[in-house]
Amino acid sequence: MLQNLQRIVCRLTSNQRKFVAEIIGTFIVVVLATGSVVIDAKTNGILGIPFIAFAPFIGVAIAVYLFGKISMAHFNPAVSVGFLITKHITRIQLLYYLTAEIIGALLASLFVKYAIGTEAFLGANSPNYAFPLPLIFGIEILASALLMVVILVVVYTKGLRGFSGIVIGGIVGLDIFFSIHIWCFYESSPFPSTCSIVWCNNKFMAVLDCHFCWNVNCCFTFKKVYSEKEKMSRQR
Repeated sequence: MLQNLQRIVCRLTSNQRKFVAEIIGTFIVVVLATGSVVIDAKTNGILGIPFIAFAPFIGVAIAVYLFGKISMAHFNPAVSVGFLITKHITRIQLLYYLTAEIIGALLASLFVKYAIGTEAFLGANSPNYAFPLPLIFGIEILASALLMVVILVVVYTKGLRGFSGIVIGGIVGLDIFFSIHIWCFYESSPFPSTCSIVWCNNKFMAVLDCHFCWNVNCCFTFKKVYSEKEKMSRQR
């Protein structure tokens, strides 16, 4: 069976391998990220914030180490658009990535719904309106910027000496841990929440759009800074 699987993989083109990797990787990340919230809700909050933050850390780390060398481990549309801006992928590849991420996240949300439960709106984002809206947006911007900067640093250092999964997973976990009081559940990728919204009819979309735009803005800024450093090094 393993040999047959290897033969199938060998027959796939580079884009097809990336497509499959993004579906599976996104599935893993979303199941652990949103599933942890549902499990915590089912246990009446016994597991608490550490569990909700630690599960996505594990999911992201596993997915990055499994698929980083195949697809660069995006699992996030904002990251894919960012890599288009920095010219790591083409426009055609962007279509592959976005489609794979949507499919993976939708399958994951269906899995969470039918295999784990429907509590906590499948782990969807839900802002805590006890806090002012500008603060909610500010936390979203800060967390998104930190995530995008970490990912780009990992890319430009070619894996950060093998710590890529731990570092990227770590920033996701820390974002959740420190932002969970602002959000009923915070996940640094729009697709997990978007897919939960699809299945639970949660209509809140504004902060998701803010997250996406800010990540793209971070990519343009990082690309400009990195390009200037490259020019300076060449002149030397």
